[in-house]
Amino acid sequence: MPILKRPPVRLIGLLLVALTMASGALAQLRWDDPGRNTRQSDVAGKFDYYALVLSWSPTHCSSEASADDEMQCNRRDGKRYSFILHGLWPQYTRGWPQDCRLPRRPFVPDTVIAGMLDIMPSRGLIIHEYRKHGTCSGLDAASYFQLSRQLFKKVRIPNDYVNPFETQFVTPAKLKNAFVAANPGLPPEAIAISCSRGDRGRLREIRICLSRDGQPTACGPNEDERKLCSATEMAVPPVRSTKRDDDALAFPRQSPLPMPR
Repeated sequence: MPILKRPPVRLIGLLLVALTMASGALAQLRWDDPGRNTRQSDVAGKFDYYALVLSWSPTHCSSEASADDEMQCNRRDGKRYSFILHGLWPQYTRGWPQDCRLPRRPFVPDTVIAGMLDIMPSRGLIIHEYRKHGTCSGLDAASYFQLSRQLFKKVRIPNDYVNPFETQFVTPAKLKNAFVAANPGLPPEAIAISCSRGDRGRLREIRICLSRDGQPTACGPNEDERKLCSATEMAVPPVRSTKRDDDALAFPRQSPLPMPR
């Protein structure tokens, strides 16, 4: 029987070094993945910028999932929504935190929920957004949604997207330019468009990137439009709201971005 010789000590050392370098490279690759939730860094209040996410309600309401959604999609008063507030997401430069631990239970009081339903017409969405994203802002529920409302109200919606009665077909660039024109001081690099897949996908949402103090800032890799919307042209389903919004007529939005410091 042949006698097995031990590998030289030098060879063992080289193998260990190689394995260490390989594991380190893999760890770095995972850390740099913009889609990864960096769990070891999910600390409340530690993030780089906000993504203010505005969802196009008619796209949601045209899906099968909205069949029983009476609050947002099947209202009896004729009210329909255009852009609604989906959420305010703390973001890292690459990746994002979520479900951050707090010294208190991430509870959203009923008074806070009721105060958000006009721009965020889903009780479940409000609770979900605070637990997943709001906890990472370092703010309590009332302060987080107060900030969310302030930032949402600062955005002027272009006239063509307030209450369109017909489907529009636009390029992502055209929609972005419309927001830039309606909001002086909001640069194109602070806006990202998301749409469904396909040559003519549907508008899903628009993300506006803001610094921690509410100023427009360039979006990071999380808002890479090559991943969010690859369509050359997208459909924007109509709103067709028949309810007169007297409050909006009496108090038009007069404060486009950027916010005063």
